[in-house]
Amino acid sequence: MRVYIPATWPMLRALAANGRFDPVGGTAFALTPALRESYVAGEEEELEYAAMTEAARASLRLLAVEFGLGEDSTPARRVVVAADLDDVTLRPDLDDGAVRLRGPVDVAAIASVHVDTPDAEFAVRQAAAAVDVADLGDLDAEFLVGEAEDHELAWYDPGEVAFLVELG
Repeated sequence: MRVYIPATWPMLRALAANGRFDPVGGTAFALTPALRESYVAGEEEELEYAAMTEAARASLRLLAVEFGLGEDSTPARRVVVAADLDDVTLRPDLDDGAVRLRGPVDVAAIASVHVDTPDAEFAVRQAAAAVDVADLGDLDAEFLVGEAEDHELAWYDPGEVAFLVELG
């Protein structure tokens, strides 16, 4: 199953250094049966994109924590790691597309890495500060999150992660 794992820039650095990826809390998103059922229509690719979008929003939540801890040097870029894994557990109690991973993800299972480009950093920093309030229904906060989500994530091959991190 293709899973989309929310991440941050420091997590990418760790992936480049260790050759494995440690998902926070083992939470990821995928095209689950419940996610498929929640859409009236949609091709496989569109529904996969919906799962990746959920992971990108979860990346905002991770960034909010990092910034809240004073990690202001962390680049304000959403990061999503896509991996092909067999051992996942559905988590409909969290979200239609939520899944739980059993542990670290080996680099060999990673299919691609998706990262915001530098031009998204201002919008992403504002969205990270507003994402929790947006989740509670605040329309102004939702607008800020939408501004970040208007930026498409760039695609990278897993072999490019070390180079990407080095360029910062």
